[in-house]
Amino acid sequence: MKKALLVMDMQEVTVGGNHADFFRYDSDLLQKVNAVIRETDAEAVVYLRNLMKRNLLSRFAPVKVFDGAPEAALAKELLVVSPHIFSKYRGDAFSAPDFCAFLKSSGTDTVELTGVDGGGCVSLTALGAVRNGYRVIVNTSAVGTMFQAKKERLFEKLKKAGAVFI
Repeated sequence: MKKALLVMDMQEVTVGGNHADFFRYDSDLLQKVNAVIRETDAEAVVYLRNLMKRNLLSRFAPVKVFDGAPEAALAKELLVVSPHIFSKYRGDAFSAPDFCAFLKSSGTDTVELTGVDGGGCVSLTALGAVRNGYRVIVNTSAVGTMFQAKKERLFEKLKKAGAVFI
């Protein structure tokens, strides 16, 4: 088994010191994610950033996260132990070709997910991993969730698809 730890959307805008008011995660989420990063047995730690494209729709978004903006950066307090940082414009990280190419070239067959949001990008990426033939582990000890009902629905779907929850 060759595993990659996926650290989802732990950016200044979501969990940083001056995060947007819209995002309300447990105050100790960063410490929990950092603990998982410190203790991982994964061969690679991969960081994913959620970004927006500059277009008409993004003008109306309550929170704007464009590449190069301070809000788009990984949170300053996040433990960054590898250069593997990828950007995505959709919830499912498997929509980012460079990320998919990295996993394939590294021989990864298992992904463990942590970060935000359990009712969004974490679950959507986990489902994308299942669709792409990866074994999936969701590390619930370090997943932040604002969208509880969506998380429960998506986690149920993941359980049926064979994902492991720890």
